[in-house]
Amino acid sequence: MRYMKLTRDDRRALVARLEAMPGFLEACFDGLTPAEAATPGRDGTPSPVEQCWHLADLEREGYAVRIQRLLREAEPQLPDFDGERIARERHYTTLPLAEALTAFRDARAANLAALRDVQEPDWFRAGVQDGVGEVALCDIPAMMDQHDAAHRREIEAWRDSH
Repeated sequence: MRYMKLTRDDRRALVARLEAMPGFLEACFDGLTPAEAATPGRDGTPSPVEQCWHLADLEREGYAVRIQRLLREAEPQLPDFDGERIARERHYTTLPLAEALTAFRDARAANLAALRDVQEPDWFRAGVQDGVGEVALCDIPAMMDQHDAAHRREIEAWRDSH
């Protein structure tokens, strides 16, 4: 219930960070060649294209699904998002970076729009996520923010090594 415990100003700041993530990615990776975009960090950090496709797929197939199911279903069982498996199956390094950036931007905007429409009592609708436990709709923005922060750190490390 982290989001509901935040002050109005802290909620606005969290949403602003979520809104800023697509621009952060674009600024960090602007002008990369396809070869550069597919190059992992020296420490094994995922490449820019892997980072962006992971974020796009998680936004569409993880967060969007959780938001919609929590709004529509009573106590849904929510699958975890197996990012490593999906990355292997989809061969992220062979995919275009620009498409990943667009997919993430669009999916993030759609999720934020859905969250803006949530009515007060619905924030407390909850389900159980595999590997996590109980998750309420009001937990989703903070989960997104924490995940973004981890990727920001990885991306900054990647940039520092290149």
